[in-house]
Amino acid sequence: MQPKGPKIAILVFLVSCAATAFIMPVELILNTDSIFEDPAKERIKEESLVDNYKGQLILKIKHDDNLSVTSNFEVVQQLIQLEQELLDGSNPDTSWEYDSTIITKLETPFSAWQEAFESRNRSLVNASKWSDVLSPTIDGGWCGNQSTTQEIAAFQTTMLLLPKDSNFGIACPSFPGASELTPPDSDEILWMIWLDSSDKGAPVTDWNTLNLWAEKVSENTDFEIEGVGINMLFQKSKNIAEDDLKSILIPSAFILVAVMYAIIRDWKLCAVTLGSVGLVIVAEIGILSVAGVQISIIDAIAFPIILAVAVDGAFWYCKSSRSREEVRSLLLLAMVTTLAAVSLSIFSPIKAQNTLALMMIIGIFLDWLLTRFVLEDFYMSRREDVSITNENILLSDSNNRIWAWPVCLALMALVTAISPPGVEVFDVNQFLSEDDPALDEFEELQNQYLIASSTVTWVIIDVEGDSHADYLKAVNIQKQIGQHPSVISFETGLYETPLVMGMPYGYESQNNATIDFISETNDGSSVLDDHRLQSDGETIALVIGVFIDGGNAGAALDFKDDVSSLVEDYDTGHTIGGELVTGAALAEEFDDTRIIQILAAGFCVFLIALFVSNSPSRAVRIAVGTIAVGAAVDGFASIIGERGVSTAPAVLLGMGFAADYLSHASAGHRETKSDNFARWGAAITSISIFVLLTFAQFPPAKQTGQLLTISILLSVVLATTLKEVGILDKPIGCEE
Repeated sequence: MQPKGPKIAILVFLVSCAATAFIMPVELILNTDSIFEDPAKERIKEESLVDNYKGQLILKIKHDDNLSVTSNFEVVQQLIQLEQELLDGSNPDTSWEYDSTIITKLETPFSAWQEAFESRNRSLVNASKWSDVLSPTIDGGWCGNQSTTQEIAAFQTTMLLLPKDSNFGIACPSFPGASELTPPDSDEILWMIWLDSSDKGAPVTDWNTLNLWAEKVSENTDFEIEGVGINMLFQKSKNIAEDDLKSILIPSAFILVAVMYAIIRDWKLCAVTLGSVGLVIVAEIGILSVAGVQISIIDAIAFPIILAVAVDGAFWYCKSSRSREEVRSLLLLAMVTTLAAVSLSIFSPIKAQNTLALMMIIGIFLDWLLTRFVLEDFYMSRREDVSITNENILLSDSNNRIWAWPVCLALMALVTAISPPGVEVFDVNQFLSEDDPALDEFEELQNQYLIASSTVTWVIIDVEGDSHADYLKAVNIQKQIGQHPSVISFETGLYETPLVMGMPYGYESQNNATIDFISETNDGSSVLDDHRLQSDGETIALVIGVFIDGGNAGAALDFKDDVSSLVEDYDTGHTIGGELVTGAALAEEFDDTRIIQILAAGFCVFLIALFVSNSPSRAVRIAVGTIAVGAAVDGFASIIGERGVSTAPAVLLGMGFAADYLSHASAGHRETKSDNFARWGAAITSISIFVLLTFAQFPPAKQTGQLLTISILLSVVLATTLKEVGILDKPIGCEE
């Protein structure tokens, strides 16, 4: 009987943490920031002069009667009014009425056009027809040699926010069919809107409010408005994952109890096990909430995993023939080797893998703590007496069955060898199923709009804001970046205009032209209101926004390497980032290091097993089997789908399962039917949870369920073969 003091202390701690989870609930998120850290984006957020960077979303607008939303001046006036009502809330039918979210910036074609006309003392807002602002003729339109800075900005905005097959009219008369005498003509347009949480301390911005506003305005006006683009796909993925969490976590608890009861036939034992797991999960949420750890919806995959892992102790304490001390030793070794394998994900450059691994580590440790110091006496009290007799011992011809161990290892190595290489780029496609209509709609959007088919890459160069030489250097770097083949350019027929947004040109001959002076006397761009980064009121860097092809990861990596070499030639510090560039670079790094990670995890398991068991041969067997399972699961990840965000934690956790089961089987203990029953009973119960996870609609959860199901099967089969190897040198009655 264990002393009650530690039991009470552990229970009080866990209950207190669980209560904290209800007082300080966490909010699950899903966006690129939750997948990986982009050093350029982080620097912009910390040092930018304006707070309109995060939460960029896109609205697509069409008229209910398919009228042109740009050349029909009456429709244009209605949209200008809608834009104003969205910002000032003067009309309850179209106002923004969501207290949790605020609009920090709105970029529309009309606001850019208004500024372009104002640069020539004309007013789109006060006009009654298009001819009021188009006459007298503006030679060359907004893309000519004599165009003002505002007109060039309007030209770029028009190209981004109107479909590619539009008649661009005055925006660029050089295009076929366009004329400076006519306005742009399109039956749909895009608006870019930046949202932020009204609570500055909140880590999450509720993007779904934009969908609610779009639905309201669509009902109350003659326009059809919908949220589109990458971030809205992330929002849909988040909704799917949340629905999965609700539909899987609760049923998995019932399945756990049902399968455990079918095997153990003890309702009280099943209920206590389920209750302990529930306490561990809620307590872990409380711990993470107090620690300020931001949890993504991907991390919620850890909850059913913890549920499945928790049954191990119940089976070994209640159904095996091992003594209390032996079970303690087995579960301790299993726990530390599992944590050793999973812990490597904490050091991954992929942020989503860090937090998922952290949640699994905390959950597995808390479950072991609760099992060892609180539930052990209860579990032992539910054990049936098992006498170790010759009838109960599993007898086999070990000299024949010993070959099963190397054969299993060889088959796993074969899976590794035949699996396709490569890693999927870390982007939104990993979070929606291939047949989701939202992906087809997004592909159509990419075909229609330049802004949807491209992606922004951030090039940050270190400069001094009051230096004319640094202004010249920035301009030269921008111009050379614009010549890169990966950069998207506007083909006007006369010349190309690369989509590179940073410092305005044309001030090179002015000796007083500095980055600070020009930034303060000019507006920003459609991606940033001010491209300077400052520290303590002094400009220390310049942000250059570059649009590149969003569907070519290889070209994005080439762009990053080439631009890095270019900036280094100027002896200038720099940072390069962006969703595609960073995601592709991390995918490449992950592909290059995944085998090393598996070997490193196996080595860590070896060291931990050697330290705990003090048996080199046992530690080697555990480590070899663990590596074999990890490599095979990594191979299966590529065979049944693609290696992605959730692959590495699943592979490492699979290695943890292997270490767990191999720890039990390698002890040299003469196997009994009860021991075999405990091993396979725990495996079948865990598999029942992971199989349920394979029915999830959220792809990372589905793939994790598939890989962990495979991991458990490989681990339990390998452990069953290893037990024959472990007893070769031990006569019956000799225990380690």
